[in-house]
Amino acid sequence: MKRWPHHPGTLCRSDLEDGRMREIYAAVAEPGRALNDEQLAASLQRTLAARPAGAGWWIFAYGSLLWNPLFPVAEMRVARVRGWHRRFCLWSLASRGTPEAPGLVLGLEPGGCCRGVALRLPAPLALDELHLLWRREMVVGSYRPIWARVDAGGKPLTALTFVVRRDHPQYAGKQAVEREVEVLARAVGAFGSSLDYLERTRVALVAHGIVDTYLERLSAGVAKLRNG
Repeated sequence: MKRWPHHPGTLCRSDLEDGRMREIYAAVAEPGRALNDEQLAASLQRTLAARPAGAGWWIFAYGSLLWNPLFPVAEMRVARVRGWHRRFCLWSLASRGTPEAPGLVLGLEPGGCCRGVALRLPAPLALDELHLLWRREMVVGSYRPIWARVDAGGKPLTALTFVVRRDHPQYAGKQAVEREVEVLARAVGAFGSSLDYLERTRVALVAHGIVDTYLERLSAGVAKLRNG
């Protein structure tokens, strides 16, 4: 079983376990936006109730879960989900930016397809680990958890993933690439910079043989801006 290393300067398990992440988010989010433990548990229960019969405990990772999942991974497979694409479409007011200088983080937007990695939770630990994952991904309700069919090397899987909520106040919509580059080059929050988030995601994908032309274009744009 693979246990992933913690990257200094970014989110760690204790930030979730002791509620530090929620405190940081609650300080900058709209009043009542940060979900408490009861609300998170209810959200998880609704998601589990919708779990398709025969589904395993797979998580489709397309952003920070690729390089910092914070849960034990029993198995991983390069995978593709259709009907969704990766985009920097969420303003980050705490983790990768501030209210004064918001950063950007990834979400899944409708349309196209997305290549990422399916990560399998060990079944005996799955429920406990999902409670912790909810504290991370659902802290302010900016994502909607769905069970998606993914293609993992020709083998279909059902995996849990998180798509953006377009009705959320932190939804950024589709920004011009030049604007995304400006934000990613400068924004810094409690758990690191938006640029670090971009680069770790880009490099993690490349390590799995995935070259995302959108992320590569952003990375090149940031490098040009910072060196110009």
